[in-house]
Amino acid sequence: MSDAPRRDGGPGFSDALTFAFADAEGDVCGVARLGLAGDGASGLVVVFRGGEPVALRADGDGAPAERWEDLRVAGLQTSGDGPWRVAFDGDVPFELTFTPIGAPIALDPDSPAAKAGGMQGVDHVCRVTGTVGGAAFAGLGQRGRSWGAPDWDRMRLARTLNAWFDDEHALSLVAIRPAKAKSHADEHVSAALMQGGEAAPVADARLSTTYDAEERQRAAGLELYVGAEDEYAARAAGEVVAGTSLDLGRLRLDCAFFRWRMQGREGVGRYDVLRRV
Repeated sequence: MSDAPRRDGGPGFSDALTFAFADAEGDVCGVARLGLAGDGASGLVVVFRGGEPVALRADGDGAPAERWEDLRVAGLQTSGDGPWRVAFDGDVPFELTFTPIGAPIALDPDSPAAKAGGMQGVDHVCRVTGTVGGAAFAGLGQRGRSWGAPDWDRMRLARTLNAWFDDEHALSLVAIRPAKAKSHADEHVSAALMQGGEAAPVADARLSTTYDAEERQRAAGLELYVGAEDEYAARAAGEVVAGTSLDLGRLRLDCAFFRWRMQGREGVGRYDVLRRV
């Protein structure tokens, strides 16, 4: 499919690009998001250093465009078709190049999370190089594209989790909790595991999360049964290295980065929770 923005999905339809990045220790990490919905454009930037947020910007007053590279909102600008480039001109400016590695990871429109959340998308795990705050940066990350018409009257929260270990190993998970659900057990989960550079859907993914008093994610565990007949799960465990919360009007975003361990490998990645307030 074309990578040009889509604006033909009817009421409530949105299309977004998300760039997430972290160095090997999770000391410098961040998220940059460009979105289109209706007649407007939005941008979101969060940058952490040493576990603390050093740049936060959200702007929902941008003008729409026919190409992603023509969007100018929240100090963000992007270009390229793989590798992709994204730049931010805020208090902690960055210029980063995202070079894809391995096979793309798709959220199939027929998957449980896509059906429950009204969204579909595709992610590319990337090598990320450039500068952040004037200092050289090298790490891993993800460039994601998502589109659809989420119905927040039917959803309570949405989770997006990524872990990047090396050029050949990564995982991705999306979970949607319906409005009437009460716990993790009632969520619709879709996950994929990248091994040897190839991505495979996970037949059964189980996520458990520990929260603090303000309901922010602090630690997590994963059990991934890749094949439907697998007797043993691939297990991963992570703990937060940086996080903050943003008020997005009707929604609250708890944006966090985790350090992950899985099958003898260590990595970093993003674990976001978007919830209705």
